[in-house]
Amino acid sequence: MKKQKLNYRFHNPNTAEVTADYILKVFIEVNAKKVDRVMQEVAERNMEEDKHEEK
Repeated sequence: MKKQKLNYRFHNPNTAEVTADYILKVFIEVNAKKVDRVMQEVAERNMEEDKHEEK
């Protein structure tokens, strides 16, 4: 029996700019916790380095 290849087509009524903006907002929301965690780690590291420089 021959397997039939599936083809998917999506209709997107939005412009490319609107679609890109939406995808960007989704990526920002998904990665917000990761970015916050990394920024907190960097801030803590900088504070530790500042304490060592003061001595």
